[in-house]
Order: sequence, then C-alpha cells, then structure tokens
Amino acid sequence: MNKILFTVSALLFSATFYAQTDGFWDKERATTKEISLSAGKRALIKTEDLPVGTTEFVYRITLLDEGQKLTSSLVSVLKAIPDPTGISQGTAGAIQLTSAISGDDKCTYALFQEANAANVFLKDGKTDKACFEQKEKVNKEAKLISSSSLCLTNLPNLWFGFESQNWLMNQKIVLEVVPWVDYKASRGWDKTTKNEILTIAKKLPVVSKLTKKDQFYAVFIENMAKKFTYRDFLQLLTVEKNNAIDKLTEESLKSTGELKAYYDIIREKSFTAFQKGNYEEAITIISTEMMVKNRATYIDYRILGDYYLFSKQFTKAEETYNKGLKLNPSEIHFQLNLAHVYLFTDRISEAKDIHKKYAHESLSNGKTWISQTKADFLDFEKKGLPNDNFKKILRVLE
Repeated sequence: MNKILFTVSALLFSATFYAQTDGFWDKERATTKEISLSAGKRALIKTEDLPVGTTEFVYRITLLDEGQKLTSSLVSVLKAIPDPTGISQGTAGAIQLTSAISGDDKCTYALFQEANAANVFLKDGKTDKACFEQKEKVNKEAKLISSSSLCLTNLPNLWFGFESQNWLMNQKIVLEVVPWVDYKASRGWDKTTKNEILTIAKKLPVVSKLTKKDQFYAVFIENMAKKFTYRDFLQLLTVEKNNAIDKLTEESLKSTGELKAYYDIIREKSFTAFQKGNYEEAITIISTEMMVKNRATYIDYRILGDYYLFSKQFTKAEETYNKGLKLNPSEIHFQLNLAHVYLFTDRISEAKDIHKKYAHESLSNGKTWISQTKADFLDFEKKGLPNDNFKKILRVLE
C-alpha cells in the first residue's frame, strides 16, 4: 500500500507565496458531503469524479457534535494557497487547513480507488485493498495526496470508507475533497494514450521510407498533444481524424527533415494509377495533393505535364510544363517535353528548333538528349499517340 502522503494538518501557509500558472484548484468539481454515522457502523462516500489532469488532491475530514458547523469551507481555505507545493512550504501568518472546531467523536477511515474494494470494506471492514488507511482514531484530519499515491491510479473514481469509533452516540462526518488540476495533464496525454498515438504513427505508409523513425514518432506525438486533447481527438469523425493525421504527419516530417518521403508516396500513388491507364485519377491525385496544397516542386509539374501529354490534353500539358520551367529554368527536360507538345500540335519547326539547340546535351536523369527522345517516341507509340512526325525529328538528331 502506498502511503507517501503529506500531512497538512497544523501546517500554516504563507499568503505571499508566489502564484503558479501550471494548474488550479478545481472548486467546480470539489466534493462536500455530510453524513450521520451510527456508533460502531461503517459508511462509504464516493467523491465527485476527479477530473482528467488531477495530479494531487486535498481532503479534510471533520467530525462534529450536534449543532456545530464548519467555520469555513475547504475551497475558501485553498484560495490562499497558490499550488499544492505551498502546503509543505508554509510559514506563520496565514490559515490552517484543519477545522477550527471539531467534536469529541472519533473515527477511522480508508481510501479506495475501486468500488469492489470499497464495498468489501463496507461489508466486513477489510482494508487490505485500500490505497491509504488511517488506523488511528481521529476527530479531524487534513491531507494532501500526491501524484505518487495509488489513490490517483484509477481516475476519476475515489471512495472514502469511514468506521465510527463511538460506543454509543451517533456522529456527523463532513468530507471535503478539492482536486488540483495540472493544465498539461488535463489534456489527457499520459503514457497509455500516447502509446495509442504511437500505434497510429507506426502504421502510416510513410514510416517504411524513413531513416529517423523514432524522431518522427516523438514529434508526431508531441504535435498531436499540442493540437488536441485526448478527449477531443477521440470525438473526431473518421474523416476528420484522417485529415488531422495527414496534416500532423506532414508537419512532423517537415520538422524531422524527411518530408520528401511523404510526398514521394503521393507521387507513387499517382504513378500507379497512370500505369494502369487511369489518367484522370493520376491527374487528380497529383494536382489536388501537390498543386492545390502548395506542396509542388518543379518535379511535380513535369509529372503532371506528362499525364496531360499521354492523355492527349496537349494545351494543359504545355501550360504545365511552362510553369515547371519557370520554377527551374535550368531543367532542360522541360524543353524536351515542350518539343513533344509542339510535335503533336503540328508546330514541327518549333519542335525542330528545340531539338537542334539541345541535341548534344545530357539530361538530369543521366541520359543524353537523343537517347531520351528515342525512348519517349517508343513510349508514345505504345500509348497510341500519333507518330507521323517522329522520323522528321529523328533526322534532325542524326
């Protein structure tokens, strides 16, 4: 049983302690309950659900004689305490957490994080499964339960079990519980939920192409935790969730310097459609995923231009090649592409002029201008493009 607890009974707090901004006392979800307990009997009190992000909580137990009332609530006391660390750093001059009054009645109590264990206590008084137990008889008690306690391992549930130590008289017990909510922890990203996101990241197609997988995983989880609370992420529709994952993947790869691998998957997907003869699908993939989303490089304009060319959309092919040429004027492959467009649109002389100018050049893929031209002509014939003017160009290159 974990009993790493900080007793705050009789400790004083400084009103001048510097306020922190990493969390807050959640008075909206505090528990204040009062019960009457017969002599020698036991009772359970279930607290209000402890909110996600609870890293500590303070509780106060007060036993009152008939007619007595609390002088101030625990919530009002905590207003003077900036954060849980102040509970163990108090100095003279402020207020006490324990009640200013209490009766002569006494009880013992235990805390349970599971309903079954709490019910066993209620039935036969067993406390072996309690996360904390006070065996000494008390008539008032106030403690801070820290994040190291087992009592915080099963949020949002918590039960207090009381056993009266009176022989004859009934007693009145007042229980107050106030959670401290850490802003970062309240977003719901703990080890378990982060592992769920890690599983998603490992299934992404791009991962097989990465050289810095662990770095990508870490950044992906970090970006997810910044963008969404765990609860908000779970409530996304499937289409919304997929869109969010795509955006976070791109952001994370940009941070790790491996964004090209992600874009190459898009290009491969479009090329697969192209090879199957699904030209419009290939065009849609590359244009919507690369051009529309401002991801395109000159390479994408060459790819898209080729798709237009093979689908005999020559005007669009020419327009696309020219855009790519503006992005990279030194890429003479665009010149060859434009010569092909001119050839198919009966501008033979313009096509010949380009071939004469670059006939003795080499392209960025390592092939010579002439060998690439001949290879392109073979592809055009296979795809059913008009070959009437091919010989005219080949004579120029001899």
